[in-house]
Amino acid sequence: MHPTVSELYGQLRLPVICAPMFIVSTPELVIAQCASGVVGSMPALNARPQETLSPWLGRIENGLAALRAQNPERIVAPYAINLIIHSSNERVEADLEVCAQHKVPIIITSLSAPHRVVDAVHEWGGKVFHDITTVRHAEKALEGGVDGLILVAAGAGGHAGTTNPMALVGEIRRFYDGPLVLSGAISRGEDIAAARAMGADFVYMGTRFIASAEANAVDAYKQTIVESAAKDIQYTPAFSGIPGNYLKPSIVAAGLDPDNLPPKEGKSVDFGNTRSKVWKDIWSAGQGVGNIDAVMPVAEIVDKLEQEYRSSLQRLAQDYFLALTQPQEACRP
Repeated sequence: MHPTVSELYGQLRLPVICAPMFIVSTPELVIAQCASGVVGSMPALNARPQETLSPWLGRIENGLAALRAQNPERIVAPYAINLIIHSSNERVEADLEVCAQHKVPIIITSLSAPHRVVDAVHEWGGKVFHDITTVRHAEKALEGGVDGLILVAAGAGGHAGTTNPMALVGEIRRFYDGPLVLSGAISRGEDIAAARAMGADFVYMGTRFIASAEANAVDAYKQTIVESAAKDIQYTPAFSGIPGNYLKPSIVAAGLDPDNLPPKEGKSVDFGNTRSKVWKDIWSAGQGVGNIDAVMPVAEIVDKLEQEYRSSLQRLAQDYFLALTQPQEACRP
């Protein structure tokens, strides 16, 4: 097993990395996630102004250290920080320097080739996981020396790809045997087990944690997730110029028609004189919303995920045993 996989498994209750979400993810959410035994994360850009980032990281580190000191036997997961390394992000160097000062254990890179940060992160002993949506993106990231790949497949919230998760995992596993994290409509423990069976090492969950007590999202956003299903998710480049998944009810609430949005990448919708803003008022979510039926504290969400995951593994183990001992019976529906 790849060292990064085995190292992380030993620090986790479930093979889950919580996705960094713009505005939604804050130190409070990260601490709650790590305290529940799953990797918590947030975008560096959520700390505004930039000088706020170091105190935020200190708050996370102090909170997790206190939890470990209070109960040394407790599984407290490491945390991750997301760096948008696109040329449009003028903060990336300053944010990277802060992350170096705090020796952030995991850096998640997005929206550009990660070559420029990998060496720096490795100098302090951190790991770099890179978001990709295509096989070509995966190849470029591996050329840059990343420690793991995050497959943002069809159905994921935010700037998602269009490739089916099964196809994307299968194709990348043909040439890469290192850590794989799968994203895309994952909101149940059964989904975690399915991702593992497909060949992923971890899953990437964002939308499920928007509907949590600790998330920095307005109540209407959380409730819309609870009330929505996959049919209520719109995939469009209209709001940022890059295709992404958004909640249709939030588009309607902003006074826009989901069926009449700019169809092409690079062309964003004109909000006119309204005060609506992307991410703040046009809410992102993945296609797994239909399996989220309540807003709960993070600890309860993870408890539920673990129960579902263990039950699913038990069913798979029973099926495997049946296939070995009674193969004809195992094939019956």
